[in-house]
Amino acid sequence: MLKITAARVIVTCPGRNFVTLKIETSDGVYGIGDATLNGRELAVASYLNDHVIPCLIGRDAHQIEDIWQYLYKGAYWRRGPVTMSAIAAVDMALWDIKAKVANLPLYQLLGGACRTGVMVYGHANGASIEETLDNAAAYAEQGYKAIRLQSGVPGLKTVYGVSKDRFFYEPADAALPSESVWSTEKYLRSVPPLFEAAREKLGWDVHLLHDVHHRLTPIEAGRLGRDLEPYRPFWMEDATPAENQANFRLIRQHTTTPLAVGEVFNSIWDCKQLIEEQLIDYIRATVVHAGGITHLRRVAAFADMHGVRTGCHGATDLSPICMAAALHFDLSIPNFGIQEYMRHTAETDAVFPHAYSFEDGMLHPGEAPGLGVDIDEALAAKYPYSRAYLPVARREDGSMHDW
Repeated sequence: MLKITAARVIVTCPGRNFVTLKIETSDGVYGIGDATLNGRELAVASYLNDHVIPCLIGRDAHQIEDIWQYLYKGAYWRRGPVTMSAIAAVDMALWDIKAKVANLPLYQLLGGACRTGVMVYGHANGASIEETLDNAAAYAEQGYKAIRLQSGVPGLKTVYGVSKDRFFYEPADAALPSESVWSTEKYLRSVPPLFEAAREKLGWDVHLLHDVHHRLTPIEAGRLGRDLEPYRPFWMEDATPAENQANFRLIRQHTTTPLAVGEVFNSIWDCKQLIEEQLIDYIRATVVHAGGITHLRRVAAFADMHGVRTGCHGATDLSPICMAAALHFDLSIPNFGIQEYMRHTAETDAVFPHAYSFEDGMLHPGEAPGLGVDIDEALAAKYPYSRAYLPVARREDGSMHDW
């Protein structure tokens, strides 16, 4: 028995807030897991400190599946982003421990590598189409094989995905939610010209992606997908809010543009109908928000049965711990599609030293035992928590819209 002897939550803000769970065992091996929930970080920290950690002490760290079921079924109030992020942190930390004990990189315990590396996409954005494409060209020069395009919309002051910094984008930007003004009509007019210009400048050997960020109705999404078909986008992401999974039937009726969704999903139940009816092409659920590696492997296996591939969320609201976990997961599954990759700041990388590396458009988790990531607790302590909210969006008439 490898007894869990202690566990603690570490909250740090090296440029943005991260929540980390560290689990220690009787033989001195420890594991770490990401518990970050953007804009609601302290809710997960409290859930771990007040409800989960007391239940872990004395348990066998090797019993990953049993502990997962205990935390999921035993809570009675199942699912939701706070609960599943907390469970994910425990799950990541336990897999980290198990792989360290085996002295193997985690992907070897998950069945070994299915590919030589993990194709990632970068985020090109700008206030105008010209700025966006200049940024995209810079990504292509760095070896990226896939690039997400987000551009400013004429007539709107701020637009999702367009950052002040060319390479670093952090939407949680204020101590109280900032408000932006949105116009679907103006947005729908702006995207096809962006992709037309992108194909002219970048050619056809690079994958192009776009994130709608839940802003359209199903029929509007169908129209945009149809308009983009001549430019063969890799995917159209989060076209409409997916609480009603059947909405994607309508989108499917009107476009063959591949559809991706799921960064806000917490469990397999959020995407069951989408996958069963093959209403999407890529499932974007991520390790930290969908219950950890244990649960995301179930989602991937279910998706594989229906010809759906993975495209896990990988924005800066996931710490390097979660990025490493995603890479081990990506490397080991047969139906991997693509991995989002937003680089962290130098301050974040210093707090979370890691073994994963980028080369020729792909990431590899490295060969270090476990996840291949650590946390410098002394350095983390120098960056105290700083309250930060995600923005909200209002239509031009002042009514609330999905951000």
